[in-house]
Amino acid sequence: MIESDQLSVLSNLRLNDRQGQLLEQLRRHRSATIAALAKELDVSTETVRRDVRWLAAKGLVAKSHGSVAWPDRREDRPLERRLLVNMPAKQAIAAAVAREIADGESLLIDTASTNIYVAEALQGHRGLTAITNSAPIAQRLSQGQGSKVLLAGGEVRADDSAAFGPSTLAFLEQFQVDTAIISAAAINAEIGVMDNHLCEAEVCQALVRHAHRVILAADQTKFSAQGLVVACKFADIDLLITDAPPPAELAKRLEAADVEVQIAG
Repeated sequence: MIESDQLSVLSNLRLNDRQGQLLEQLRRHRSATIAALAKELDVSTETVRRDVRWLAAKGLVAKSHGSVAWPDRREDRPLERRLLVNMPAKQAIAAAVAREIADGESLLIDTASTNIYVAEALQGHRGLTAITNSAPIAQRLSQGQGSKVLLAGGEVRADDSAAFGPSTLAFLEQFQVDTAIISAAAINAEIGVMDNHLCEAEVCQALVRHAHRVILAADQTKFSAQGLVVACKFADIDLLITDAPPPAELAKRLEAADVEVQIAG
């Protein structure tokens, strides 16, 4: 089970683009010298050292003389790794989603690293009613002012503390809400919104059926990613909030389906 205080540290961070790129380099290569990072990021070694000191103080990197490494202990926490990937973009998307939500709205929210940031961004809203299958998201939303949060039961997945299965779906079927906020493993121009697991797609489909408006929160990496299961069609989505314009063919399909695209910035 993922510890909520560790996830809170990650989702509360506000990294700039350079710091996000530094973490992404370490995630990919496991370790690097200060000089190599400075060259890759096109900044001074002192700038890298300053970033590394700050990130190390947050427990996100392990530093030694002249080098820095990705902490091995995070290998057992897949959600923590996803929270770190493209973090500044996900936080910008989350802030844009929050601006679309009014006080007092009712929400359905599925599990995803981006949606954890959405939950953080919604904490300043008043009187929300939110239904989710994600324990980390429920914990964050419950800190809103006068908000009511309902957490679906079911079989809990170890890597992200989200519930799936028949009990989860039966619970979600009871509601009709203003807005559903959904995620994606991939956005395919030919097929639509995709997930990697059937259980995730089933939750997405339930959310889409029971909301008057559907917001898809997904960063640009989803435009080139591969998914396994169709979660929903473009016609099911009202608004895509992302961090970069979609490729031409995808943009054409979204426009044909009357999906509004908003670029977070």
